[in-house]
Amino acid sequence: MSRIALSGSRVLSRRDATRVETDSLGAVEIPATAYWGVHTSRALQNFPISHRPISIHPDLIDALVIVKQAAARANRDIGVLEPTKAEWIDNACQRVRAGEFHEQFVVDVVQGGAGTSTNMNTNEVIANIALEQRGHHRGAYDILHPLDDVNRSQSTNDTYPTAVKLALCFAVERLLTEHELLRAAFAAKGEEFIDVLKVGRTQLQDAVPMTLGQEFRGFSTTLAEDAQRLRDMLPLLWEINLGATAIGTGITADPNYADSVCDHLRQLTGFDHVTAVDLVEATSDAGVFMSLSGTLKRAAIKLSKICNDLRLLSSGPQAGLGEISLPPRQAGSSIMPGKVNPVIPEVVNQVAFSVAGADTTVTMAAEAGQLQLNAFEPVIAHSLLQSLAWMTGACRTLRENCVVGITANIERLQLMAASSVGVVTALTPYIGYVAASALAKNALLTGRSIAELVEEAGLMSNERVAKLVSPSRLSGLEPVTAAIPLIRIDPGLRPVPDQ
Repeated sequence: MSRIALSGSRVLSRRDATRVETDSLGAVEIPATAYWGVHTSRALQNFPISHRPISIHPDLIDALVIVKQAAARANRDIGVLEPTKAEWIDNACQRVRAGEFHEQFVVDVVQGGAGTSTNMNTNEVIANIALEQRGHHRGAYDILHPLDDVNRSQSTNDTYPTAVKLALCFAVERLLTEHELLRAAFAAKGEEFIDVLKVGRTQLQDAVPMTLGQEFRGFSTTLAEDAQRLRDMLPLLWEINLGATAIGTGITADPNYADSVCDHLRQLTGFDHVTAVDLVEATSDAGVFMSLSGTLKRAAIKLSKICNDLRLLSSGPQAGLGEISLPPRQAGSSIMPGKVNPVIPEVVNQVAFSVAGADTTVTMAAEAGQLQLNAFEPVIAHSLLQSLAWMTGACRTLRENCVVGITANIERLQLMAASSVGVVTALTPYIGYVAASALAKNALLTGRSIAELVEEAGLMSNERVAKLVSPSRLSGLEPVTAAIPLIRIDPGLRPVPDQ
């Protein structure tokens, strides 16, 4: 059987199912159909951990090839890579960015080596795409080499963290889009329910009146705050260490490479990338990943709290609060006919739990870095990218399948608001705390309304009470504009004449 001998590779005839590639450890048979090569093959043997390939994170694949694209252009410009080879690499990267070959990025998301296997996988796939599209066999590395050409002027230790940061930028922007749509949906409900009076609660006990619109507007406001915190993370992710190579000293890279590759990365992404001032520090530091993870956890936990509120407000339908109704999405029980559960808020809660756990993973991985490199960025990248993807999906399903369809159970809300003793708080500035407390106790014992008891005690007219406990006053939509004279009350709840 005829074979063509190549540097670092031996390509077998088309009838064979494999080709042979070699590295410093020896020869390995590679599936003939694979665009990846020997280094990827060893990673597949070494890291059968999650059985989830890096291709589950499309943003990371796009980011990796964009970095390689920028590197090829920079190497061409500074004269260390032939323009023809740079063009081949550039075109191969463009094809991956267009959605081709993602299935060839096969190494496990959890891997040793600080991302080296991911970088090798990327180099090999790009090289073999480029070779094939120019009519050469896959593995013909004497023509275009994964390391000497595709990885020129680079190390895993600068390309991988740069790609991770870029992937996180893509994912954060996607989350921000869904986050804003969810915020707007809550704001719209705030407007829809602006005049719907209800009983506010603190510590699960009746407090003072408010409107359902105020409650939903509060949800919108807290989402806006979290979106701004996430947006603040983007400039931190734009700082890169390309040109640092192994540990930040720039060994194997031309002095002009760092500026050139940063310029090309800016052109390819539209982000305002900057090269870190101290490349040694930047190569070992994982602080930005902790900052993003903490910010994302904050957003997830606050969103989970909102979902807790939605589940509680919709509890029932007969024996719970029952103030709002969530859209019914699916049968809630295999045994209880007609039961419908708040499944959308529940799934968002679970996403928040996962994000919080991932934050612990990121924290531990960042702390475990030693000396000039953090070897644990693969699990950091996977944890953050998964959290961002899940949060994006959670925001989308919460908006589409829950929030936009929420309705207010107005009759029940009116009934509870009308019978609530919390309205007496609005009278406290006029009759004092002691008298108001006595009225509240009497109302709870007799079941009579506060307005009725106030009028009966002769403290003020029914019309006056009605004005003071109107929905707009109770909810704070109509502020008090004048000084409030305090009525002196005797222990029998009678006004005391001025002496």
